[in-house]
Amino acid sequence: MIDHFGINCADYPKSQEFYDKVLGVLGYTRQMDYEVAIGYGKDGKPDFWIAEGKDMGPNREIHVAFEAANTEAVQAFYDAALELGAEPLHAPRLWPEYHPGYFGAFVRDPDGNNVEAVFHGAQ
Repeated sequence: MIDHFGINCADYPKSQEFYDKVLGVLGYTRQMDYEVAIGYGKDGKPDFWIAEGKDMGPNREIHVAFEAANTEAVQAFYDAALELGAEPLHAPRLWPEYHPGYFGAFVRDPDGNNVEAVFHGAQ
């Protein structure tokens, strides 16, 4: 069900130090590292993300990605969310900057969180 999730950090450098250490002792490492976001996991797949969130205030949004069975399911997720009045963040598309075959769509839920549906096997 949950493909990955992420949090936005008020003190990004301190959070990097914290998660490098506490996840490291559990056997998790940085799998992807961007200037403003780091994905932790094993075997090349980031399951937990931290991101720069200092300007978001005390109620920072979270990011949750739900696993989809195919690209049609990602589209159906996006369409259903928009029908319910969700704010569109990113329409369904390939995201090759994440990895080949990454097909996702992003919306904002009623509480302001960034919610995604993702399929990892798109052509």
